[in-house]
Amino acid sequence: MSFGGPDNPYQPPYPPPPSTGPYIPPQPYPDPHLYPNPHPYPPYVPQPRPYVSPWGTLSGLRGAEWPPLRDLLRGGRPRIHGCVWAFLLVPCTWFVVPSLMVGYVFARSARVRAHRLFPPRAHRLHDDPQVTRLQKARALSAALMTLALLVVYGKPEDFGEAQEQYMMRLVVTPPLLLLSAPVVIAVLFRWASPHLRPHMGQRVRAAGKAALWYIGAVTAVPLIMVGIIMLERESATTADFPWPTVALMVPLVWLLFFLVFATGPAVRGGFNAAEVHAALPALLTGVLVWEFALISLAAGGLPPGPPLVQFLAFLCGPASVCAVAWWEIHRLRSRHGVRLRG
Repeated sequence: MSFGGPDNPYQPPYPPPPSTGPYIPPQPYPDPHLYPNPHPYPPYVPQPRPYVSPWGTLSGLRGAEWPPLRDLLRGGRPRIHGCVWAFLLVPCTWFVVPSLMVGYVFARSARVRAHRLFPPRAHRLHDDPQVTRLQKARALSAALMTLALLVVYGKPEDFGEAQEQYMMRLVVTPPLLLLSAPVVIAVLFRWASPHLRPHMGQRVRAAGKAALWYIGAVTAVPLIMVGIIMLERESATTADFPWPTVALMVPLVWLLFFLVFATGPAVRGGFNAAEVHAALPALLTGVLVWEFALISLAAGGLPPGPPLVQFLAFLCGPASVCAVAWWEIHRLRSRHGVRLRG
């Protein structure tokens, strides 16, 4: 009987599978009784919470959100450190520490409200690093040119006048912006397409509410101060504790903190002008720079120097700002499709 070749009676009725390469036997697992990779994830090991000192917390208050007073005192620990309690319980600090703690609570509350109305980094809807670099270069060149004119052609009293004009700009900028922004927004609203006006109107109302908060704070501060002065005059004749004066000091302190934290973002963002239209901050900048030039001309006259230098110094500053603003609008139109007419 033959068991091989074509006469094999036990030959299977199907052809053998085609050869696909050399035979590789299956590789056994390290442990044949276990499922492959029985622990795909490493065991959880709780990490200790890093300690953050109060000094490190204080150094990070500038750019981040301010933590509550309890978290600030804890300094990253689950509980308030014993040294902090010892410092708080020292008798010589009883008149200083409570004032600082109350001031911090007021400042944090006012800062949260101010940044909620005027976000610090919302002055541009589309961030363009090239435009930012050009604006910084223009501002630096303008400062250097002003200093060069004062050094070459200026007199000693011109330095004091230049400082007075700088302080005047800081004081005049918020009210001038509040007066100029509605005019520019009205022109832009009139110029926009009819189908975009309802949407712009909603954003104008939102920006107007934030501006009303600022106007109300600016108006309330002198009124409260007048009320405090009148109450002090009345309480001078009596020996009672001036509770009404203390009650008026509380909102006055909060409003002062609010104005401190809200003025910078509000002026940089044009009172949320970018929310109304992406090109509105550039337009407001071009309008304000000519208004400042006219105010400086009326208050202090032309810069020092020969007539040609005076004319160029007066004209080139606002013209360069307008050129940068117009280039910013051009980049908004070419890169982001922002058009003045919508």
